Order: sequence, then C-alpha cells, then structure tokens
Amino acid sequence: MKYPSNREAKELLIRIGKYLYESGLNTGVDGNFSCLTGDGTALWTTGSGSAKGFLTQDDLVKTDLNGMVLQGEAKPSSELKIHLCVYHHNELAGAVIHTHSVAATALACGGVGLIEPIFPAVLMQLGKVFVTPYATPGTQAVADGMLPYIEENNGVLLGNHGPVTWGKDLWQAMTRMETLEQSAKIYLQMQSIGKVQYLSREQEQELRELGVKLGHFKKV
Repeated sequence: MKYPSNREAKELLIRIGKYLYESGLNTGVDGNFSCLTGDGTALWTTGSGSAKGFLTQDDLVKTDLNGMVLQGEAKPSSELKIHLCVYHHNELAGAVIHTHSVAATALACGGVGLIEPIFPAVLMQLGKVFVTPYATPGTQAVADGMLPYIEENNGVLLGNHGPVTWGKDLWQAMTRMETLEQSAKIYLQMQSIGKVQYLSREQEQELRELGVKLGHFKKV
C-alpha cells in the first residue's frame, strides 16, 4: 500500500477537516482524523482541542504506531488510541476518521447499530456497523470495545459517543463516513414507516463478496 508523504498527509488532513465541517458531518473541536504516512510506520493526526474545520499545520502532530510523538508541537488527542487500535488490527486501514455526525451519533446514543441486512451500501462498504459498549472518552476502554469489530468491518458506532470509519486513505474513510451518516438518516426515517424490507441471507452474502472483490474487505 502506498502512503502519502508528510506534506501530502498534512494537506489532506486539513482538506478533510474543512470538508467535514462544511458538510455538517463534524463541528467545533469534535472528532479526530489520522492517516498513515511514509512507509506506514508513522501517522499524522489532528491535535487535541483543534477546530477541525479550520486546521493549520500547527494543529497536526506525527506519532509512531505506539503513540510516541515524532514531529509537531500539538498534543495528540486522547482518542488517538482509537486510531492506533484500527491500524494494529485491520491491515487494509491507512486512515481513520471519528466524528460526531448527528444521525450516526443518535444511533450510537440509542444503542442501535446497522447490522441487519437492509442497506446494500452499508453491507458492501462498511460491513456490519456495531455499537460498542460505552466507555469514558479518551480511555483505552473505548478502543478495546472496538476490537471485536475492526478486522472484518470498516466502521463502528462508539456507544453514547459517535461514529468511526476507516479506509485505505482519507478519501475512502471520509466517503464511508458519508455513507454511514446517510444510512443512519434513512434508518431513522424508516421508523416512521413502521415496516422494514430485509435482504435475504443470499443477497447479503452476495454483497459481502462484491465488497471483497472491490477491495473493501480482505479475502478470507
């Protein structure tokens, strides 16, 4: 897998932060983003307390895969543990995005995941989106709660907290965040209908296999 250079990684994080802010997927100092760089043994990430829609290079910090600071004056977010956990347990992940987008966070606070075979886009791109047990933000327990779901899926809902998605790069992680948020909105609208049309087990498996062919999941 080819990773961006230091310069490219920083520019991408700034662009993604602005886009997520302007599209309403993230606000204020909420959330955090990261991407692997160079040979994949280090990452650039947003610093603690940074306004994600107005990032500058001074708001970014480079660490190794154990969280040790290598470059930059910003303090890594306490939620860097989430990112490191993904990189250590999903070999296809080159970038991680965590936001507090409204619909997906509503599901996270309601303990409602997107695990039933309803949305083809979710099954094909994200897999099953589970809700993790609540844990105090910034603690290792948040990352540990993600462990059962990281390897075979591309997103989770942190209990009473918000969504996390990952991908081969920041663009893929971002589009998966968009898919997750849109699907959460649709799910909430479905509740007013009071009826759900589920896909069959065969249709679900077909979508998973297509996702593997498209490179969203590793081959079994």
